[in-house]
Amino acid sequence: MQTSLLPKKKKAFIVAIISLSGLFFGGLRPFSTEQEWITWGNRFLNESYDPTVEPKLKKYEITLTPDHFIRLRKTYQQGKQEYYSFNVKRFTNLDYIPGTAATDTLEIKTQTDDIIYQTYEDPKGDIDSMATSWDIPVKKMTQPRVDSLRRALTFLKGKAL
Repeated sequence: MQTSLLPKKKKAFIVAIISLSGLFFGGLRPFSTEQEWITWGNRFLNESYDPTVEPKLKKYEITLTPDHFIRLRKTYQQGKQEYYSFNVKRFTNLDYIPGTAATDTLEIKTQTDDIIYQTYEDPKGDIDSMATSWDIPVKKMTQPRVDSLRRALTFLKGKAL
């Protein structure tokens, strides 16, 4: 006679939960294609970016492109624009820096001065420079979420031409 470790009702409940998690969380398999990581990366960046740290910000657009660039364009109320961009193949590290009660910082690092920073229509004069690190204000997040972005960038770095 075979005995079960779990009663039949508990087994059925566990199977139902696992099945439903597949519907809500995209299944249990990890992302494997470039497009899945790009789609996820775009969703992550747009959900996580915290524009509230800059009250004069009129609009922003942050994008992970199919050609593996992360780009951020910010437009301020007076017309000034800031533009950041780097190719993921130059990515070396991602740090999560705790900040205020609502906002933290993601610090992206590259191999050398690989991050483009430009300003347009700046009353103080336009800037065109390069940097090795880029601080992005983000809403509070868990460490597993940060780790998943690091995995995405590392995966895409290996795919970048």
